[in-house]
Amino acid sequence: MLIIPVKDGESIDRALKKYKRKFDKTGVVKKLRARQQFIKPSVILRQGKLRAAHKQRALSKEEQA
Repeated sequence: MLIIPVKDGESIDRALKKYKRKFDKTGVVKKLRARQQFIKPSVILRQGKLRAAHKQRALSKEEQA
């Protein structure tokens, strides 16, 4: 359970913004979406390698420019 301390005179919008930010950092929604369907570990590993290669290419292009 998330606890957000609210100071006196602080607007509810500000408190909601703090709550949403804290909730996003926990990664609950991301985990729920990942659990909706099973993905084989080999597929996860392959996706990670592809992401790493893509990131590496982008960094090398950025350094050249």
